[in-house]
Amino acid sequence: MKKHIQTILSAVMAGSLIAIAGTIYLFLKSDGKGILGAFLFGFGLLTVVSLNFKLYTGRVGYLIDNDKKYMIEILLIILGNMIGGLLIASILYLSNYQVIIDQAKAVVDIKLSRNILEIFGLSILCGMMMYLGVDGYKRAKNDTAKVVINIFAVAIFVILGFEHSIANIFYFYLANQWSWYMVIAYIIMILGNGLGAILLNGIEKLGKTKFE
Repeated sequence: MKKHIQTILSAVMAGSLIAIAGTIYLFLKSDGKGILGAFLFGFGLLTVVSLNFKLYTGRVGYLIDNDKKYMIEILLIILGNMIGGLLIASILYLSNYQVIIDQAKAVVDIKLSRNILEIFGLSILCGMMMYLGVDGYKRAKNDTAKVVINIFAVAIFVILGFEHSIANIFYFYLANQWSWYMVIAYIIMILGNGLGAILLNGIEKLGKTKFE
């Protein structure tokens, strides 16, 4: 039980950091500086990996490397990440930060205008970029390379409009326009992120397999 609580709290921290990064992005996007916002969004993931907090999109790629208990941890991480996003969204509502809220509604409208297959594809691509950003950070020996790999992986998925489930739940909280389609789309985003990350990890492992 203690380990589960620690996992959730670490995930809350990670979700909060991604939400703060999302806040930066939304503010700059509302001012026509979306590209700069995409790069500053990297603050979230860079802080998460530097402090070793638990983020779903950074951890799910290693699902096939672990036993069945890891799946329980992944589910707890998703819960904690969602709570972290809710925390920051609630504070923004309390602060009546209307510019951020309005921009979140605009972003969510675009995301939910896509069909399920489009959302799934963009989620898979985001999962791939997140895996590359996190794994690249872990494996790069040079500190500068760690930062560059991490931030560029994030900037690329943000600029291209890939679907990041943890950032998106924060946007959904802010937009506060719930529907069954939003719920279904969010589940698809979670699954797509997971598939993209696991796919790259699996391909890499297959490449290292010694075939007779």
